[in-house]
Amino acid sequence: MTRMQINGSDTGTLRLFHLDLPPEAVERFTAQAGTGEWPLKYVLGATRLRPAFVEVVDIRDLGSMTLSQYLVEAHGVQGADFKAMRPQIDGLRGHVVVLPAQAFDNTSQELTIATPLRWIGTFGEVTAKRGGPKIRSASAQGVTGGSGAGAPGNPSPLLKYLLIGLGVIVLAVAGLALGVGG
Repeated sequence: MTRMQINGSDTGTLRLFHLDLPPEAVERFTAQAGTGEWPLKYVLGATRLRPAFVEVVDIRDLGSMTLSQYLVEAHGVQGADFKAMRPQIDGLRGHVVVLPAQAFDNTSQELTIATPLRWIGTFGEVTAKRGGPKIRSASAQGVTGGSGAGAPGNPSPLLKYLLIGLGVIVLAVAGLALGVGG
């Protein structure tokens, strides 16, 4: 049995587990039943686990892509530990369970991992890079040109004339409608 501490504020990590079950038993083990029963959660010893973030991968479904390539492409896994373990990861067969930090619902907890799961490793994920330099324009700071034409609360003269003209047309049509009906 492997013990593992999950930090509730953890982000940017991914935990990989090998699942040693025959293919016909995988879905029943990894899916949460309508009754709330969930063998995967029990075997992890997790107090909180979010089904939307639990990924079960049948390695055969990857085709010619290796599992390590999949982890890089799909999850942005990186780091020296990951690179060192790539041969071991690519040697796995059957099914694996991939649990990003979000799977634990920001809840600190201690896992007690039991068979049929075997922890392979915990790896860092690529974090999003900041997108370029800070915008320094006055409008980005919330400052606008002031009370010129087009400023909120001060419509342009053309818009004023269009609104007046529209009002006159509406009144004329209403007057005609009342005159014809009366």
